Amino acid sequence: MGERFVVVPVDGGVGVAGEGEHSDAVVADPATDPGGGSSSSAGTVEGKETGEDSVFEAHDPNVVVPILKYNREPNKYGDGVPKENSPFINNTDNDKGNSYDGTNMALFEEEMDSNPMVSSLLNKLANYTNLTQGAQEHEEADDDEGPKKKAVKSPQMGTFMGVYLPCLQNILGVILFLRLTWIVGTAGILESLAIVCLCCSCTMLTAISMSAIATNGVVPAGGSYYMISRSLGPEFGGAVGLCFYLGTTFAGSMYILGTIEILLTYIVPKAAIFVAEKKEDEVDALLNNMRVYGTCCLALMAIVVFVGVKYVNKLALVFLACVILSILAIYAGVIKTIFEPPDFPVCMLGNRTLQNHNFDKCLKTEDIDNVTVTTKLWELFCDGPGLNATCNDYFDNNNVTLIQGIPGLKSGVISENMWSEYGPLGMKVESKMLPSNPEGDSSRDIYMPYVFNDITSFFTLLVGIYFPSVTGIMAGSNRSGDLRDAQKSIPIGTILAIATTSFIYVTCVVLFGACIEGVLLRDKFGDSVKGNLVIGTLSWPSPWVIVIGSFFSCCGAGLQSLTGAPRLLQAIARDGIVPFLQVFGHGKANGEPTWALLLTAGICEIGILIASLDAVAPILSMFFLMCYLFVNLACAVQTLLRTPNWRPRFKYYHWALSFLGMSLCLALMFISSWYYAIVAMAIASCIYKYIEYRGAEKEWGDGIRGLSLNAARYALIRLEEAPPHTKNWRPQVLVLLNVDSDQGVKHPRLLSFTTQLKAGKGLTIVGNVLEGTYLTKDAEAKRAEQNIKSSMSAERTKGFCHVVVSSNLRDGFSHLIQSAGLGGMKHNTVLMAWPGTWRQSNDPQSWKNFIETVRETTATHHALLVAKNVDSFPTNQDRLGEGTIDVWWVVHDGGMLMLLPFLLRQHKVWRKCKMRIFTVAQMDDNSIQMKKDLQMFLYHLRLDAEVEVVEMHDNDISAFTYEKTLVMEQRSQMLKQMQLSRTEREREVMYMLSP
Repeated sequence: MGERFVVVPVDGGVGVAGEGEHSDAVVADPATDPGGGSSSSAGTVEGKETGEDSVFEAHDPNVVVPILKYNREPNKYGDGVPKENSPFINNTDNDKGNSYDGTNMALFEEEMDSNPMVSSLLNKLANYTNLTQGAQEHEEADDDEGPKKKAVKSPQMGTFMGVYLPCLQNILGVILFLRLTWIVGTAGILESLAIVCLCCSCTMLTAISMSAIATNGVVPAGGSYYMISRSLGPEFGGAVGLCFYLGTTFAGSMYILGTIEILLTYIVPKAAIFVAEKKEDEVDALLNNMRVYGTCCLALMAIVVFVGVKYVNKLALVFLACVILSILAIYAGVIKTIFEPPDFPVCMLGNRTLQNHNFDKCLKTEDIDNVTVTTKLWELFCDGPGLNATCNDYFDNNNVTLIQGIPGLKSGVISENMWSEYGPLGMKVESKMLPSNPEGDSSRDIYMPYVFNDITSFFTLLVGIYFPSVTGIMAGSNRSGDLRDAQKSIPIGTILAIATTSFIYVTCVVLFGACIEGVLLRDKFGDSVKGNLVIGTLSWPSPWVIVIGSFFSCCGAGLQSLTGAPRLLQAIARDGIVPFLQVFGHGKANGEPTWALLLTAGICEIGILIASLDAVAPILSMFFLMCYLFVNLACAVQTLLRTPNWRPRFKYYHWALSFLGMSLCLALMFISSWYYAIVAMAIASCIYKYIEYRGAEKEWGDGIRGLSLNAARYALIRLEEAPPHTKNWRPQVLVLLNVDSDQGVKHPRLLSFTTQLKAGKGLTIVGNVLEGTYLTKDAEAKRAEQNIKSSMSAERTKGFCHVVVSSNLRDGFSHLIQSAGLGGMKHNTVLMAWPGTWRQSNDPQSWKNFIETVRETTATHHALLVAKNVDSFPTNQDRLGEGTIDVWWVVHDGGMLMLLPFLLRQHKVWRKCKMRIFTVAQMDDNSIQMKKDLQMFLYHLRLDAEVEVVEMHDNDISAFTYEKTLVMEQRSQMLKQMQLSRTEREREVMYMLSP
């Protein structure tokens, strides 16, 4: 560590802190806060708080005296960056009371400062919690009594306790215990390994991208949402946060369903409320039991979380121990099968697996006292207990065989389990290694005690069911505020946890396939081994180790989901980026998210009502995959475009890994369930666009803002490479707007007209000129700019505002016309209002400025639009139900006069108006042919308009009209001669254009 000195201003005294001592004052880091930090670190410091070696002198208490303080570890006590105000964040004191005494038992060097005693390590384990920082903060608030609250300890957790164990506990769970054996038996060892490798690779690549985010600057307290949103921006942060919230909520449903499945299937099957009277009603009865018990369990867990998370916190170590002991019991059982395989026989009829519930002997008949008698198995297939009873054809034609369900590692069963055995709903679980004589009529097989497939199985379904078992990789980053060195602990702990769990899953797949008979692997609920949990039959010393361990593991995971999800929603709501969620930012006096908990319980109940773990798993897979997709995408794009504030220090990160992770996430989404994938993408896209539409007013210095800057720069450079093609030409408008003496907008209808003409597309620059010098007019310029922006917002004009201060108005407008825009994004059209009072004005400068602006526009080869009587133009709220837009096409300008009314008619204000084109012909012209030519021209332009050709004598057209347009007086006379109605004359619009 480098050495440095830090200056800390302190009220009421001065002291010199001894080496290794530190006060309660916040220490500013000059490396990260060049400004010093005096404003944020002032505080009262007493001698007893800074150590015995501190020396203080009395000073005026109103005088702030700087203390020169020696600090050997610059990154330990602060970075000068104030923390966000959030439900996850605590202000921490520098407390070293819980530091270790050594490193001889540390898994990582930074885990312990000195050699710990065994009692210290056990104390740390005893205080282990898997709750987020916000949950601990609320717990401490519950315990605080009186005006003085307990001092909050500084972050002391290292990689092992703070990241590795929480990730391990969240990743290993319900799918491992309840579905992995069935996945191996159905998909085979090879395809199961492919599923595991695909899913684990996805989470590993996402963890690498997340590590890049974690090492890109200071990691804020508040968990994964805060870390990602502050790095990627409010749009990505909101989308990722809500997807993460929904995934965590449905994960709670999955864990509760797993808890009830273990309870009703393996612990107390007789507790079922609904019992099927018919064989075909068994599935419905099971689902109804899951719904009732699941709802009760959800209500109980929600009450526990509402009463206080401290109870969940106290059980965290129990839940962790259950997971670890269950894993160890599986490996111990596998080793035991080498020497003494457990006795779990499976009864086979021919090659079909039988449910071993209602019979005790795998025999058709047996000899008792030299008398052949039938068994209970006989009665299940025959219409009576007698030897002459009529039996099922398949029962008559096939023998009963007893095989070992767990033959052990040395049995060679691995070769039989190498390949997949997919099948439809209702297919019987059969063995390829046993002989079978076919039966004639199989219509009654549903009533026989066979083991059937409860769902149609295929590869993509298994991917969706398995993926939740590799989620939970953000459990460590959720505790970022509790970590001593988050930038180091999050990457190492998360990646190591993923590597560990991936190794466990891969070895379990291979070991299950090598030790367990294939028909038992495909028996999802263990019906062939008297209702035992299949993975429990492999464990040592007893199947109950896995049953009880998995039960408490699922309970704990469900409680943690109901604890973490509401706080995540509360954090999103308090950020204010999604306004309709702000009500969920409120809670109890101690900050407990009551309303968020209610919403979470409601969404969780939706998953409970689905009642099938296999159906809920793909849903949460989609939301987690969507979350991981956004993380990988944002990291890859920021790296490729080299955004200014994207400088991750994680040395193993590369943009190609993020792109690979993004592609893998997208592929897994559509592999698992294409319709769920579309729904998840639609939800995430709607969230992103909603936050973007609402303005995303939060500015967190995120990388996406830098990404936008780079993208804009790239686009501007591309635009300048070549002039736009005629087909792509659209009016890019510079609006010359005037303000009054109070800097209020004079003609807001000009902005309305711009909105109607542009419909939010293309470039719009609203310019204004103030007369004077900027040194004296800076306040007025800023006020004018603010007023113009307010008017633009009111009139829904999307564009930019540019206020120029110039010595005179003529030069100012000239500067705007010449220099407005940037690169290829420059205006090609100037829009201004007609000077209405130029006839009455005694100042000739008003109409001279107008004429000079026209000349400037002509000189720069820009089009000029002059709106006369603009204050009578329709507003954006008006709807013109009828009328016409008349275009006097005298100057053949290539069609621009046709384009402008066409663009106007795209807006809802002018949509119902018709378009008429008038052109002037001399007496010796062929008017009929001119009309046909003009109609053909409009047809090619795909414009719907009426065409009128007006024949006039040469002396009726002024010389100026030949070059520009008809003079106003002649035009009015022509309208009268054409006997146009007064209403039509009032509604028609004239454009005067200078190319």
